[in-house]
Amino acid sequence: MTRSTRSLAVTIAALTFTLVAWAGAAQAHQDTVVGPGDSIQAAVDAAHRGEIIRVFGQHRENVVIQKDGLTLRGAGATILPPATPAANACFDPAVPGETVKGICVSGDIDFDTGAVSRVVSNVTISDFTVRNFTGAGIGAIAARDTTLTGNVATGNGEGGIAAIVTTGTRMLFNRASGSDAAAFSVVLSPTADATLFANEAQDSRFGILINDAQHGRILANSMHDNCVGVLVAAAPGAAGDLRIAANHIRRNTRACPANADFPALSGAGVALFGATGNTIIGNLITANVPTGETLASGGVAVLEGSTPPTDNVVQGNRILRNDPDLFWDQTGTGNVFRDNLCRTSTPPSLCR
Repeated sequence: MTRSTRSLAVTIAALTFTLVAWAGAAQAHQDTVVGPGDSIQAAVDAAHRGEIIRVFGQHRENVVIQKDGLTLRGAGATILPPATPAANACFDPAVPGETVKGICVSGDIDFDTGAVSRVVSNVTISDFTVRNFTGAGIGAIAARDTTLTGNVATGNGEGGIAAIVTTGTRMLFNRASGSDAAAFSVVLSPTADATLFANEAQDSRFGILINDAQHGRILANSMHDNCVGVLVAAAPGAAGDLRIAANHIRRNTRACPANADFPALSGAGVALFGATGNTIIGNLITANVPTGETLASGGVAVLEGSTPPTDNVVQGNRILRNDPDLFWDQTGTGNVFRDNLCRTSTPPSLCR
């Protein structure tokens, strides 16, 4: 047998193995395909645990997923607001001012009390573009181990991709922009254990917002052209125990006026308000300069919120051309600034 013949035989054998494996997977999981003119919601309602729903084309729907173990996978799929949004677990048209979310993973929760009676688990949403909803583009509420990966959320009023009352949410390789709130957020989640990895956040009030949420990792993300790159806020509940590492946080110079939820903010790379136990390490934080009224600014700003900031470590970062590079209002205890490459700080000793 010649070398070329042997190579062809190996290739055919490998292809045969792949086809057999694919056939076995197809038998184990019956996929549903949803194209233009089909209803994503109808496919979700009919699906069984473990099913993959593949979606292509443009759809005008607000979709809710309340079943465990479903995968919603886009292939050139775009979700836009419908002319008449469907009432579902994430949208009640009888509530004045209720906003419409694009794709919503939701367990059973009493929004008045925050009490969760059922959690939805192990849902994956990937590779969708979700645009122009008044609520979040993609949201997980009362959910556990939700994976949101490879999505694009643009121009959604209440946030790009949001997790509320959740545990184990993974936001991976997404892009979000143009939100009146946060491009990415994890809120009201005392056991969040969230992972935000390799996302891009821009042109929003906050690149990443962690509010009343604890435990997790913010790694290798890009946050730029927001009012604040990363905000960790304890108000009123605790926030922190985050590892914020290897991110590129730059040019967050937009000016956001105060609203009912947040003070006026501009020009902050990472802002900790009353946050506890965070490690900010190995980040590149540059050119975060305020252009309007702001409660705080700087490459990294550590301030009192509803509680004093405590036990936060800012170490080994490159923090340059901010205003200032480091800021600490000198409240709280156990806050450490060491081995950072920076030039300016308040108080002046932080860059030594």
